[in-house]
Amino acid sequence: MAKAICWELALRGCARFHLVARNAEANQQLAAELQQRYGASVSTEQTDLLADSSLEPARRPEVGEFDLYLITAGSLGDAELARHDAGEALRILAANVGGLIPWITAIATPERLARPARLWVFSSVAADRGRPSNYHYGAAKAALTALCEGLLLRCHGKPFAVRIIKAGFMATPMTVGKAPAALCASPESVARDLLRRPNRRGIEYLPWWWSPLMRLIRLLPAPIASKL
Repeated sequence: MAKAICWELALRGCARFHLVARNAEANQQLAAELQQRYGASVSTEQTDLLADSSLEPARRPEVGEFDLYLITAGSLGDAELARHDAGEALRILAANVGGLIPWITAIATPERLARPARLWVFSSVAADRGRPSNYHYGAAKAALTALCEGLLLRCHGKPFAVRIIKAGFMATPMTVGKAPAALCASPESVARDLLRRPNRRGIEYLPWWWSPLMRLIRLLPAPIASKL
């Protein structure tokens, strides 16, 4: 997802990127593509969200000044294992919310919130209702959504804009074989949707039709919801 958004940003004239990822090789490849095709200035950084969830001072990230901060990190983990393995459950929470808190905290300083900039955070429709098939992931995304919504309200009336994207299934490696193909949107189409309204703030569903669908899912009685 992040790659598609970076491509779209570069296509629209963004000239400076700082890419933070766990996979250093893939990160360097994306940096090289942005440099070669668009002449962008690109720096890279490797991080591990499981380690970033630690409270050690050395794990607190340093964040530079940018017009846009984009967070797309996430991991489904092993939902079956997490049901009886607390370690896997905590890894899912760390990858989807715990490891992101130091980054969001480092971004949302009082000085930065007083200046025009944007923070886009990818959550998930899984945050809207607990499902038997992935409730640890859903709980983590629900926590991330609540955290970012609080920041969104904190920024009311300020030039800093917070945008929370409740994404449905994406055609990415994370969801291969785990979601019906008909419900999977391409990262490229989602990136284009985001950039059509770059100054938007608030909570939104992408693709848009997940909004009415999730309203229906939240209304399902427990006997039916238990089959999800």
